[in-house]
Amino acid sequence: MTILVTGSAGHLGEALVRTLRAQGTDVVGVDRLASPYTDIVLSITDRAAVDACMRGVAVVLHAATLHKPHVATHARQAFVDTNITGTLNLLESAVAHGVRAFVFTSTTSAFGDALTPPKGTPAAWITEDVRPIPKNIYGTTKTAAEDLCQLFARDHRLPCVVLRTSRFFPEQDDVPERANAYADANLKLNELLYRRVDVEDVVSAHLCAIERANAIGFGKFIITATTPFAQGDLAQLGVDAPSVVAKYHPEYPALYEALQWKMLPTLDRVYVNARAREALGWRPAYDFGRALDAVSKGEDFRSPLAIAIGAKGYHRAP
Repeated sequence: MTILVTGSAGHLGEALVRTLRAQGTDVVGVDRLASPYTDIVLSITDRAAVDACMRGVAVVLHAATLHKPHVATHARQAFVDTNITGTLNLLESAVAHGVRAFVFTSTTSAFGDALTPPKGTPAAWITEDVRPIPKNIYGTTKTAAEDLCQLFARDHRLPCVVLRTSRFFPEQDDVPERANAYADANLKLNELLYRRVDVEDVVSAHLCAIERANAIGFGKFIITATTPFAQGDLAQLGVDAPSVVAKYHPEYPALYEALQWKMLPTLDRVYVNARAREALGWRPAYDFGRALDAVSKGEDFRSPLAIAIGAKGYHRAP
C-alpha cells in the first residue's frame, strides 16, 4: 500500500512520513519545499503534477496548507488556491486513480468566533456539533475544503475523514500579550487542558482514520488532548480556571509554584475529543496529567517525535 503525504516538509507532514517510513510503509512525501521527507517537489495547485504523483496511491493524507500565520503575509487568493483548489485537485485525482481513503487535516480554528464567548460567561464546550463561524480567510478556506471532502464522499463514494486538529505547533504563541506573560513551556502545558495536542497523537489519529475511513464514509472529528473537564465545569472555568484545575489535579499548584509557573486565570473554550476516540478507536497518550508527571521528574513533556521534529516556522525568512 502506498500512502501519499502532502505537506511533507511541515511539522505534521514530516511526522507522518517519519512514522510511516519507520513502520515500513511505502510513502511518498510531496511539498513545495525540498526536505529529507519530501520525495517530490510540487505545488498541489498544479493538477498535472498532482495526477503524476497519484499513480499507484491507495491512501492520501492531505496535510499541506497555508496556515493562520500566513494570513498576515499572503493574499487571500493564495489561500483559495492552496487550501481550496489544491484540495479539489487532490480529491479529483484521488477519484480518477481509485484511491481508497482520503484523510484531510483541518483545524479547530475553523470554529472561529464560536470559540470566544463574552468575558465572564461560561467557557464554550466545543464538539463537532458546534457550527463554525470562521473569522479569517484561513478558517474560511479550511471549512470550504471540508465541504469538498463531504461532496466527494457523497458523489463519488470516496471515503473521506476530516480531522480538525488543535494546536500542535512548537513555535511561540501568536498572541504577543500571552507569549510575554508566560514561559513558553508553561503556556503550552496549560493548553493541554483545553486547546493543544501532541503531534504524535495527531499522527496516530491519522493512522486510525485510514483504518476506519471505509466504515465511516465521511466524518469530521476534533483531534485534541483529552481534557479532564466536564460540562458542569464550564461556568467556573469562565471566571476561575485554577480552582477547577486543582479539583482534578491537586498536585499542580505546588509544582507550578516551584517552577514559578502560573495557570491561566480563565478558559474561554474546551475542545472535546470524545467522538474521535469512539469512532476512530483513537487513544491519545499525551494530556495534562501525563505532562505534569513528566515535568515533576524534570523531563520534557513532549513526545519523542515532537522533540525530534522541533520548530520549523511558517515562513522562509523572519
